[in-house]
Amino acid sequence: MPETKRHLEIRTLLYLVLKTFSDRAAIGSTQFVYWSASDPSRCLAPDAFVRLGTPDTPFGSWKTWERGAPELAVEIVSEHDADPQTWAEKLGKYHELGVLELVAFDPEAPPGERLRVWDRIDDDLVERVVEGERSPCTVLDLHWVVVPAAGHPATLRLARTPDGAELVLTPEEAERRRAEAEQAARASAERRIAELEAELRRRGG
Repeated sequence: MPETKRHLEIRTLLYLVLKTFSDRAAIGSTQFVYWSASDPSRCLAPDAFVRLGTPDTPFGSWKTWERGAPELAVEIVSEHDADPQTWAEKLGKYHELGVLELVAFDPEAPPGERLRVWDRIDDDLVERVVEGERSPCTVLDLHWVVVPAAGHPATLRLARTPDGAELVLTPEEAERRRAEAEQAARASAERRIAELEAELRRRGG
């Protein structure tokens, strides 16, 4: 299915956040994931997926019989996925795939309904209760939050705190924050120098 520009930007933002964990996990985005060596039709292309403890090397597709099943998968819901029957079929495939945590983010849904999460419990995918558009990310030991970012009123992000106050930053965001902190430090130092010079002039006068 074709991808809208908004879908692309929200997916790319999430991918860049997940890539910050590439020192301890393999990260994928829209590559086909296969879980049946005898039936290539059994596949999915998650908007993002994570396999812990695997080097993050380049790959064209992901075959679970070679690399293991991803523990985490994320779907950014499109108009096509929003159909209940289509989503039920996709949910069944994720059950077959063997993910431990499945996240669905629908930027078009009303506030309070945009984030859904399923956990693998007793070999079944069970939807958890999500309150306030925040929920734990059990695979990464972080927290899912829905926040405005990159010009969009709602994006899916990871945070280090349950309230979402400390977001996991993309490399670009981290560099921008560092530059802003340096600029603020310089401005503070310049103000202090100006105050000392003014005080010296006053005493000398």
